[in-house]
Amino acid sequence: MGTLVLVVIVVVVLGVLYLALALKIVKQYEKGVLFRLGRVIGTREPGLRVIIPLIDRLNRVSLRIVTMPIQSQGIITRDNVSVDISAVAYYRVIDAVKSVVAIESVSAAIDQIAQTTLRKVVGKHTLDEALSETDKINLDIRQVLDNTTTDWGIEVTLVELKDILLPESMKRAMARQAEAEREKRAKIINAEGESLAAAALGQASDTMMAHPLALQLRNLQTLVEIAVDKNSTVVFPAPLMSTISELGSFIAREAAAAGEPLQQPPGSE
Repeated sequence: MGTLVLVVIVVVVLGVLYLALALKIVKQYEKGVLFRLGRVIGTREPGLRVIIPLIDRLNRVSLRIVTMPIQSQGIITRDNVSVDISAVAYYRVIDAVKSVVAIESVSAAIDQIAQTTLRKVVGKHTLDEALSETDKINLDIRQVLDNTTTDWGIEVTLVELKDILLPESMKRAMARQAEAEREKRAKIINAEGESLAAAALGQASDTMMAHPLALQLRNLQTLVEIAVDKNSTVVFPAPLMSTISELGSFIAREAAAAGEPLQQPPGSE
């Protein structure tokens, strides 16, 4: 009786052990690659899967997008400027079998190829291009990586330059250049304003030359503006006095032509 119980216990333990080895769970974001006696016999979709222990081996491959930082690289641009550039790459597995069979470590391989590609692509551009054409550089790096990683069952979805560190001397030179550019624009705008003002003054002077009375009216307006400051003394230029007399004569002629009686200005008697 004791022997029978012992046998039952052993069978139960072996059965539990067998189920533990035979039952595998493939998660929703994974795909299983099944090896039987060392040969790939297919893939397994997410869910509960049964394999033959000691004969089958199930490799679970994640299909999620992986974020991989590309460490800072010392790069010499085409115009011989040394810069440190770091980036980040995003990739995902599109062929689970290739990612397991074609290459040993996907992440390590992509990290190394990304570093060399970053140096090669950025080294073909000048510093100004590296700073202003980052979108084009990102696309070039991604295309180069894709050409290599496609055989590994990997798709590089995005590459972005993250940090571009310049030498301090280059930063100071660029700051001086930017300041000179702003000063140039300010001088151009000031010169354009002076040109427009000169043109407007020229038109005004032509108008006043054609109408001398307008010039004298402008003089009167200037005197009114001076009087606003409450100055105790106002000096009337001699031509202005004659103009006032001419203005009085003009008003008298207009009144006579209209048949109105002429009113003598105060103090004229």
